[in-house]
Amino acid sequence: MIEYNHIIVRYGEITLKQRNRNTFIEQLRRNVKGALADFPNVKIEARHERMMLTLNGENHTKVIERIRKVFGIHSVTPAFKAKKDLQSIKDISLEYINQLETKPQKFKVETKRADKSFPIGSEETSREIGAHILINAQPITVDVHNPDLVLKVEIKPEAVFISGETFKAVGGLPVGTSGRAMLMLSGGIDSPVAGYLMMKRGVEIESVHFESPPFTSDKAKQKVIDLAEKLSHINGKMVLHVVPFTEIQKTIHEKIPANYTITVMRRVMIKIVERLRIKREAMAIVTGENLGQVASQTIESMFTINEVTNTPILRPLISHDKSEIMDLAREIDTYEISIRPFEDCCTIFKPANPKTKPIREKVNHFESFVDFNPLIDEAIENIEKVIFTDRKKKEKTVIDELF
Repeated sequence: MIEYNHIIVRYGEITLKQRNRNTFIEQLRRNVKGALADFPNVKIEARHERMMLTLNGENHTKVIERIRKVFGIHSVTPAFKAKKDLQSIKDISLEYINQLETKPQKFKVETKRADKSFPIGSEETSREIGAHILINAQPITVDVHNPDLVLKVEIKPEAVFISGETFKAVGGLPVGTSGRAMLMLSGGIDSPVAGYLMMKRGVEIESVHFESPPFTSDKAKQKVIDLAEKLSHINGKMVLHVVPFTEIQKTIHEKIPANYTITVMRRVMIKIVERLRIKREAMAIVTGENLGQVASQTIESMFTINEVTNTPILRPLISHDKSEIMDLAREIDTYEISIRPFEDCCTIFKPANPKTKPIREKVNHFESFVDFNPLIDEAIENIEKVIFTDRKKKEKTVIDELF
């Protein structure tokens, strides 16, 4: 039985890039290298038209499973490398067909001869390989219009690559090619999905979580840590900023009319994230907000909350149905973590009748009686960070080391 020795990686939207294409390819190469950190024998060669992985004995199934989740990749194909000798090509092609778990009843051969020094043309090579398979792998037939399997033979200057199965990957753009943004990670179902979707567009994500002990528990905090770790497997790394929010939240509860407390709380959160964004040289804020889902997610609420920042607030879930968001959460394996029954700070002190159409002028009037700046300064000074890298939690320390 022969083993796959190469994997062909085909780019997604990168193929649409022109002058800056090499920048995207190099970022993708770094991301693939990070994703395969625990497969040390894999050699990565990033070319202009595609990426080639040499396995050097690593398990191809595990490598494929890992890199299919790397943004920027359209598809992956395990391949055999053969000598530029027709008999070797025929023998490996036959052995490949014979060892497939599901035997195709119909097949065709497609040959691309990039190396014109190879003495036999593409069509003749395909006929020779097809005839060899027909004679030695019966029962099987050729069907060029509707085959069960397309056996692809690529004759390159350095070698011949033979492949059959191709696996779809996630597509998108390589993380790190579209700047950095701060994700407001609540611990619910929506915000991790929002972070995932922004990473798919090439955005590097850092997470910000607000905790209010003793009103929120250590288990609620651990839930968010687990979500950040899960996202780090996609992002390649993750910094989680944990903001102590108790004193601010108590002050809002005491000083602001009840039906406006949610609006003021969100505005203060945005101000804190804005400060972190500047420190971390990020360019946007990401939230899991979904239009009309809760009181703070009406268009009037968003209009009022947005007043406190000029930073773009990206809301990738704005038009999604809840069922769509839940399906995505299951797909990226965050759903079971998110539904753990531990409350975050957004659910404590929740008013019975929150304002769904808050007015900016009224919010500014209420806030004029409270100086939040010292509380915001204190919260920022006491932020903790948790860093995830190389697919595991690396360290936990105070945030000052980041600045």
